[in-house]
Amino acid sequence: MCGIYGIIALDGQIIDPTLIRKMGVVIAHRGPDDEGVYADGPCAIGMRRLSIIDLAGGHQPIGNADRTLWVVCNGEIYNFRELRTELAKKGHDFQTGSDSEVLIHAYAEYGDDFVIHLNGMFGFALWDSRRRRLLVGRDRLGIKPIYYAICDNTFAFASEAKALLTLPGLQQRKVDETALQSYLELGYVPAPYSIFRGIRKLPPASVVTVQDQDVRVRSYWAPPQEIDNKPTERDWVEQVRFQLARSVEMQMVSDVPIGAFLSGGIDSSAVVAFMAKSSAQPIRTYSIGFGGSRADDYYNELPYARQIAKIFRTDHREILVRPDVVALLPHLLWHMDEPIADTAFITTYLVSEFARKDVKVILSGVGGDELFGGYRRYLGDHLLGRFNRLPLPLRWAAVRAASVLPADRHSPMLNLFRYAKGFLASANQPLDQRYDSYVRVFAPDAARDLLLEPPATAYHAVAEAFKHSAGGDALNRMLVVDLQTQLPDDLLLLTDKMTMATSVECRVPLLDHDLVELTARMPEAIKIRGGRLKHVMRQALDGLLPREILERKKRGFGTPMGAWLKGELAPLLRSVLSPASLSARGCFRPEAVARLISAHERNQIDGTDPLLALLNFEIWARMYLDRRPPSDVTDELKAAMA
Repeated sequence: MCGIYGIIALDGQIIDPTLIRKMGVVIAHRGPDDEGVYADGPCAIGMRRLSIIDLAGGHQPIGNADRTLWVVCNGEIYNFRELRTELAKKGHDFQTGSDSEVLIHAYAEYGDDFVIHLNGMFGFALWDSRRRRLLVGRDRLGIKPIYYAICDNTFAFASEAKALLTLPGLQQRKVDETALQSYLELGYVPAPYSIFRGIRKLPPASVVTVQDQDVRVRSYWAPPQEIDNKPTERDWVEQVRFQLARSVEMQMVSDVPIGAFLSGGIDSSAVVAFMAKSSAQPIRTYSIGFGGSRADDYYNELPYARQIAKIFRTDHREILVRPDVVALLPHLLWHMDEPIADTAFITTYLVSEFARKDVKVILSGVGGDELFGGYRRYLGDHLLGRFNRLPLPLRWAAVRAASVLPADRHSPMLNLFRYAKGFLASANQPLDQRYDSYVRVFAPDAARDLLLEPPATAYHAVAEAFKHSAGGDALNRMLVVDLQTQLPDDLLLLTDKMTMATSVECRVPLLDHDLVELTARMPEAIKIRGGRLKHVMRQALDGLLPREILERKKRGFGTPMGAWLKGELAPLLRSVLSPASLSARGCFRPEAVARLISAHERNQIDGTDPLLALLNFEIWARMYLDRRPPSDVTDELKAAMA
């Protein structure tokens, strides 16, 4: 695990070494243990290292025996031992025990197709000095981020956008207008865009090749979209159980202490269960909870986590927090590089900071919902079938009634109303439009109306993803869309940035690509049975996890932010999103924001995500656009609260 970065001059000029050093300094948190740079005329690549495997010999960049190939790699190659054995039989001579070294030998043996031989999470850069070409690539699911830019006749890349902002051609720091509208619609910026004009995100399962002033991006993998109806449910259950155990065991390889996040939900509990079966020592588990108000208690899952910890005899640690959100937001948004409206970035940071006292490597249950169908929004077709069996007048009455229902995600009843409003408002739309309405923060028209200067062209990431999900049944089309959008650009991005902010490596065994390919071929009726979300996963874990954990309803790994914005954080919201502040920034219409705040406070809508999107954008802008340090912005926010 580390941060990587580099530059290649497209005109062949020698790279100024001070540029590469500045890129490394700004992302030192990603790798506090070591650093290294290799320069060869027009190309320079560097890294900051968090030592996990081959602590003594894993210094990067790593070169081959004749020093014609050089690589830096962020992440882990889980099958490196198997690849190493295979390549050694073919005559390759390894100099270290590092997993990253297999990349240069695999490239020498298999050419550009070497990436398909890798099982892992990774972002890499490989310099071929003989052919004068640079390859920069990303893992299949997008677990490790890569940003890149072409400016001043150079191509530059980095694990974090802030490293690119040190380069002279990118120091203007302008917002990409198309990315901003996409951010308002989804609460995150979808690839290939970033929030910065001139900086792009490399999509998952992609490699960019730079040679002879030619820059080309290609995709090397996609999940299968043909459904396999031959296996029985029992066959699927057995395959899922086998692949879950295999993936967890494979991702436990480490030369440093390792632990697991444990929320008490199905996904994290499954990871802990299989870890316990593969370890002779007690697994270290870490949980976070909130306490105090009714809304805090709604998000507190500590009792369920304790139950799992007791069953599997883990070395369990937990923390009950009342976070100082005003102090946290500037610090975390600086680490995020881009604004985000998902409160999971706060909890992920806090539990990572807590775990870092003991471990460098953590396993997480991220990805289980996207693979096995764990979100309520996946029930749309199931509920629609039932709804359409009602008499037409009753359906019309339900739609009219839902439009005036109160909504709040921190109350079981009002949260149910929230889902009912969303479902009934889009019940008559086609699948792609209906699903887009479930995942959006602002509707496209609302986003454009909010912007003072809407972009000339818009990018609707969910609609674009649906165009590439033509195969399979309705559920699997939705899952493919999530694998291309929300998973890499929201959940995995915040997981990487928040764990790396604390110098912790987070692994996600449920996103092993073999497991992803298995579930992608699975029929909808196997994943969700009669409205039972994650049916096949629950069946695969039957007998391993207790019934009360298996049948628990989904609870997001977030914070009671909506309640806080109505309570103790209301002054922060009113200050940061005041008409004067909004007018000075010049992005959003103050009157539209004022209406949104009022509707949220009256429970007319649940405005948590829209308001957090606007709040976090302005806090982010004060640091990244106004060039103010996080500590300065924190002091300003605390003064506003006082």
